[in-house]
Amino acid sequence: MDRIKKNFGFGYMRLPLLENGEVDKEQTCKMVDTFLENGFNYFDTAHGYLDGKSEMAIKDCLSSRHDRSEYVLTNKLTQAYFKKQEDIRPFFESQLEICGVDYFDFYLMHAQSAEIFQHFKKCHAYETALQLKEEGKIRHFGISFHDRAEVLEEILKEYPQIEVVQIQFNYLDYEDPAVQSRKCYEVCRKYDKKVLIMEPVKGGNLVNLPEDAKKILDDLHGGSPASYALRFAAGFEDVLMVLSGMSTLDQMEDNISFMKEFKHLNEKELEAVHQVADIFHQKHMIPCTACRYCVAGCPKHISIPDLFSCMNAKMVFHDWNADYYYNMVHTARNGKASECVKCGKCEKVCPQHLRIREILEDVAKEFEKPQSAAE
Repeated sequence: MDRIKKNFGFGYMRLPLLENGEVDKEQTCKMVDTFLENGFNYFDTAHGYLDGKSEMAIKDCLSSRHDRSEYVLTNKLTQAYFKKQEDIRPFFESQLEICGVDYFDFYLMHAQSAEIFQHFKKCHAYETALQLKEEGKIRHFGISFHDRAEVLEEILKEYPQIEVVQIQFNYLDYEDPAVQSRKCYEVCRKYDKKVLIMEPVKGGNLVNLPEDAKKILDDLHGGSPASYALRFAAGFEDVLMVLSGMSTLDQMEDNISFMKEFKHLNEKELEAVHQVADIFHQKHMIPCTACRYCVAGCPKHISIPDLFSCMNAKMVFHDWNADYYYNMVHTARNGKASECVKCGKCEKVCPQHLRIREILEDVAKEFEKPQSAAE
């Protein structure tokens, strides 16, 4: 782990995309180079990110252009890509090949929850990964986690070989009863595990703030909304890494500006982010992070995160464009909220444990009103 240079990582989950849906490799290469040039070297991907394009972009924009000693790379084993133990090793080898590397610095059992953990146990996934570590193809073994703190404790008791735990952690979820950021963090500390942090800006929700919340941070005259969110997350003990899923070079440069010489939030700044969290809680926003895990298995091809974003935009930000985006962009080629068949596949994989089926009913009522009622 001493190869990691700083506590800020490049999450390859939300790369810049071209109009045809392909990764903007030119901009991604610039982002990679800028990141490395400023002394950072930690990259995070998974096979399912961007429908497989994330791993390919690792090879195209990082591993084929930079020496292996220049960067630290994390990848993950995801439930959807293996049905039995014999599937795991070939899948792992394919990940190495796609990424253009001979080993992964970190390999995580992806999105662990009580239910998903049982599948991993049944397939002896942890044991297979630990064998790959013995062979030198994995340097460090860990998990990414989305469930209650008590489930995390059970996993850490059963597999003390776990070295790192990746958890969702931000100032909005810190005391959230569904995400349990604080409680999960405390379990990691109890078992002496280093912490990797995902969703420090909660899928952009802590960047695109409501006006009253934005004013609180603007009045500090100390940086962007993202700066307070990332610095909050990075300021806790045993936090090895805070990931940011940056989509533009501008976002990259902004994040670097305050993470290059990291400073903890002072008391005034901490009080401000707590005030912002209170405002969010009062507005009852749909706490979706747009991870898009729910989209892949939807039989009606409903772009759930985009529809939730439209709902938040209309109800919280009073964005008059929300109806246009719902009708002309996000449902033009995909299913509408009313087409949900209630199969529940989305809810099984949702890291936020959202009642997606119920929320889609609310979305349909808001955006699919009869024309006369809408007028």
